[in-house]
Amino acid sequence: MALAYQLIDAAAEAGADMVKFQTFVADRLVVKHARKADYQMMATDAAESQYDMLRRLELTREKHQDLIARCQSRGIQFFSTAFDTEGLDLLVGLGLERFKIPSGEITNLPYLRHVGRFGYPILLSTGMATLEEIGTSLEVIEQAGTGRAQVTVLHCNTEYPTPMADVNLRAMISIREALGVAVGYSDHTQGIEIPIAAVALGASVIEKHFTLDRSLPGPDHRASLEPGELKAMISAIRNIESALGDGVKRPSGSEAKNIPIARKSLVASRHIQIGERFSANNVTAKRPGTGLSPMCWDQVLGRQAPRSFEPDEMIEL
Repeated sequence: MALAYQLIDAAAEAGADMVKFQTFVADRLVVKHARKADYQMMATDAAESQYDMLRRLELTREKHQDLIARCQSRGIQFFSTAFDTEGLDLLVGLGLERFKIPSGEITNLPYLRHVGRFGYPILLSTGMATLEEIGTSLEVIEQAGTGRAQVTVLHCNTEYPTPMADVNLRAMISIREALGVAVGYSDHTQGIEIPIAAVALGASVIEKHFTLDRSLPGPDHRASLEPGELKAMISAIRNIESALGDGVKRPSGSEAKNIPIARKSLVASRHIQIGERFSANNVTAKRPGTGLSPMCWDQVLGRQAPRSFEPDEMIEL
């Protein structure tokens, strides 16, 4: 729990909106002889079963309450992924009003129906899933009572760490266009550039593993960010969010003052006498842009000069 408190503090200091835990009981999650994933075997005792590993990582109701209190004291939202219906009910009982469906439960029909009954916002992670499986899970959730507008689908790859060639960020766009949902990205790559790119492509939610130290014992530390990296990622994401803007192309407030400085006006390229016709031989475009725009070129050429002009003097009609 001391480590959990430190993680909450690190997430709050990095500027995250939520810090997410996992709510499960090993006896309800996995059979005792289930093998661990390859990445778990490499990072933990290979002789230890998945069941035994998970038993050590369970959080009791009381620990959930302590973690929630710590989050509240640090001004960050507590969040958790429940892996069965009992876990979902526990979280609702603790006051949570948002769910995260992990990738492994996307084909768990009774679980999906139970989640959908609450009508709360849902983050649906889609590691290992096909577009058809995602669509089916959304239909189940909708039929149970939660509308599609309440669901954000997180593109995801469940290999830890995910090879860059397997990220396939464009699949996030395909999900959004094919299924008509908000999208986000749950990242298991090393580094921070892929989540940042996902935000630029339209992700409204980013989930990222972090740790205090990648050398700590446990299955996920090696594919996680350390606090300084987490802070850098979040700062970059905030900048991208701000930079994306509203999509309307127009001069910004900061650059409007540069228009007369950077643009050009029609000026005399040599002395022009009154009555002389303007031509490419006596008119050119130079800064500043405080006079007639060069876009008026065709309207000016051939006209008679209403007065004489000295070189570099702004043309007037």
